Amino acid sequence: MTASVDDLAAPAPAVSDGELATAARTNLWPHFSRLSTYRDHDVPMIVKGEGAYVFDDKGNRYLDGLSGLFTVQAGHGRKELAQAAATQAETLAFFPLWSYAHPQAARLAERLAAETPGDLNRVFFTTGGGEAVETAWKLARHYFKTVGKPMKHKAISRAIAYHGTTMGALSITGIPEAKQMYEPLVPSAIKVPNTNFYRAPYFADDEERFGRWAADEIEAAILAEGPETVAVVFLEPVQNAGGCFPPPPGYWQRVREICDTYDVLLVSDEVICAFGRLGELFACNRYDYVPDMITCAKGMTSGYAPIGAMIASDRIVEPFLTGTESFAHGFTFGGHPVSAAVANANLDLFQREDLCGRVRENEKLFRTKLDTLLDLPIVGDVRGAGYFYGIELVKDKATKETFDDDEAERLLRGFLSGELFRSGLYCRADDRGDPVVQLAPPLICGEPEFDEIVGVLHDVLSRASAQL
Repeated sequence: MTASVDDLAAPAPAVSDGELATAARTNLWPHFSRLSTYRDHDVPMIVKGEGAYVFDDKGNRYLDGLSGLFTVQAGHGRKELAQAAATQAETLAFFPLWSYAHPQAARLAERLAAETPGDLNRVFFTTGGGEAVETAWKLARHYFKTVGKPMKHKAISRAIAYHGTTMGALSITGIPEAKQMYEPLVPSAIKVPNTNFYRAPYFADDEERFGRWAADEIEAAILAEGPETVAVVFLEPVQNAGGCFPPPPGYWQRVREICDTYDVLLVSDEVICAFGRLGELFACNRYDYVPDMITCAKGMTSGYAPIGAMIASDRIVEPFLTGTESFAHGFTFGGHPVSAAVANANLDLFQREDLCGRVRENEKLFRTKLDTLLDLPIVGDVRGAGYFYGIELVKDKATKETFDDDEAERLLRGFLSGELFRSGLYCRADDRGDPVVQLAPPLICGEPEFDEIVGVLHDVLSRASAQL
């Protein structure tokens, strides 16, 4: 369908709810969604957010148990964040960071660098997390070429881990089902075991020894590939896909030791874990390690505007500070003035309301309430940290037997996803790995919201268990 210039310039006509529903079903392509799902019914239409809740076009209220997508840290409807965007748009709506700067990006870079550990002082802005991961891999390759180690180009990441959907980031991603339709991908991306202690193949009775084994598998992969060819290791502080795998004690310290031994760069992929999700602005501070790069996005603006970043150490930046060397990489909207202004306002809000401290204070309470779900026969494990948890569902609790593909399909998509939403809870029922329910509520939540989350989950999971 085409439109004239005059049509495009005219004010948009008012549309009815029915017309919007039709447009969503026939013109909009939802992300990570089966279009066949919406052949016979409408796409859920969310029209408003307030605090920890969102509302649909029929007036129904839902507790946002996933912070949109691990993103809305400060909650919905924060007028100060909207005002920051409006004020900046009136002053300077757009200018690129290609050989130029603007005040909001410069100020934000300074503030982020002040919160990172060690000498991670240089901030390269993107528009999201996948771009940040892509940037980190490209920079690792470029860096090693400039220091005379041109063979170092390979990336190591963990099984089931998600790092993005662009071709490079997807290659680093460890979810086979997410990759198979887009192969061949970027070569030289190697996978190692993750830290799912619930299904530990070795040392299942000793978390610290299991963590040492999992870290040592990174060393084994480096040696198998040849240290002269491996450039970078990508790891999340708490792995998202598969259902929130925390690091065992000592894991990060051993990984750092391995990377130093073989001159391999360590990337802390904090697209989800940064900005308070684990009780710190940067999650590497919680687990006491200093990476060579941090990738982040999502919570930097609490989702009020798109932005991401790759933050690099002085060591990596040093070859680019003199001579003619240039990192030939960038994005039109990276560090967008409006997004950077919102991020600065969001950091002000974090300080003013001590959102990180709130997570640390409430973490134990939230976990204690979630642990009550372990009384249900369908719940095998509750794991995570901060305001970031996965609940693994099992067919047999005693043996940890999981569901086959058909059973998982019926459980997750045939029952849980719809029933949780109908019961007033927006969260994620996922089968990237074993079936899990994931939770990541806004950081403003407290005991009333925790009780509501657990109440809905207990009811819906009890009914799911009765159907097995």
